[in-house]
Amino acid sequence: MTDTLEGKHALVTGAASGIGLACARALSAAGARVTLVDIAEDSLAEYAAELGAEARALVADVTDEEQVEQAVSAAADAFGPLHVTVNAAGSGTFGSITDLPLSEWRRVIDLNLTGVFLSIKHQARHMADGGSIVNIASLNARQPAEGFATYCASKSGVEMLTKVAAMDLGKRRIRVNAIAPGLIDTPLTAGFKGTAIEEEFLDNIPLGRGGLPHDVASVAVFLASDASSWITGDMLLVDGGAHTMRYPQMAKLFGAG
Repeated sequence: MTDTLEGKHALVTGAASGIGLACARALSAAGARVTLVDIAEDSLAEYAAELGAEARALVADVTDEEQVEQAVSAAADAFGPLHVTVNAAGSGTFGSITDLPLSEWRRVIDLNLTGVFLSIKHQARHMADGGSIVNIASLNARQPAEGFATYCASKSGVEMLTKVAAMDLGKRRIRVNAIAPGLIDTPLTAGFKGTAIEEEFLDNIPLGRGGLPHDVASVAVFLASDASSWITGDMLLVDGGAHTMRYPQMAKLFGAG
């Protein structure tokens, strides 16, 4: 078994930055034709051009079903049926439950959870039997964090959605798995660098360092490949061992507790 993806068509959402971009690059390096999907049109086109003729950029908002459906259909028309997808589009917010605006709750749930649901729904319709869907969840699917009710709830939902999708699609031998990253150096966590927040995270990571996007991307390639052909409905923690320790007290660190 190898992690070669020669002749495969991979689609990545949230592909214009961070983990999504790293996954698109890694899948391309493994031999796949890659469709990059994001709302950031300019940077998306730049990164698709970087990957060459075997890459294509499609602008779509994963919270809009019509846009998701059109993007997946266009990807299949261009490069053929999907064999691999990575659903990495996501965001977060911070706030006490008693103060959190409903609009922020809905924004994060729509992007992190509903966006994954819509992506799976339409990706599976255009996926070859035996394909692989990889959802980017979070350590916070398992480990709660004060002030992150929306993020934790949405990522926990992604874990359960992954399991149910694995059951629904198993008859077609489509595998559905999730990756749960810990602290990863991305634009989403850039504000933590050099702060007490980063120090708290590092103090609670047994391997002693934060993660890099390629740490997640390499696992995505594994889950996309035949090397993981008997793994489905699982969530792999990629967090340097942070799940064995405590989560930073984010409310105090943000000055809210």
